[in-house]
Amino acid sequence: MFLGLRTAAYQVKDLDKAKAWYSNVLGIQPYFDQPFYVGFNVGGYELGLVPETDAGPMRAPAGIAYWGVDDAQGAYKRLIELGATLQDPIKDVGDGILIGAVHDPFGNTLGVIQNPKFKIKEK
Repeated sequence: MFLGLRTAAYQVKDLDKAKAWYSNVLGIQPYFDQPFYVGFNVGGYELGLVPETDAGPMRAPAGIAYWGVDDAQGAYKRLIELGATLQDPIKDVGDGILIGAVHDPFGNTLGVIQNPKFKIKEK
């Protein structure tokens, strides 16, 4: 039985640069920091960085992990200001749900979603 999303893992050529960039974007330091993997706890979910020497620039998404934000427009703008590049601009997909995606500086697709309808289920 699925318990829910646990980890979105992104491949990066330069683990140290990616760790620094995501620490700045998220405003937190990783909880797990090893040469083979760096993990951030983002609101109870994990964003993982995996070193991969063959990671190419601007890879096509193989599914997009959308990270919840309170202000999609503001989060998108901040990501661009911090060095991400445009992929999909913020758009309203219905019922006030806003989504968009950028490419991080390491070629990964990073989605943001503002969803007033979604509530995290308490156990």
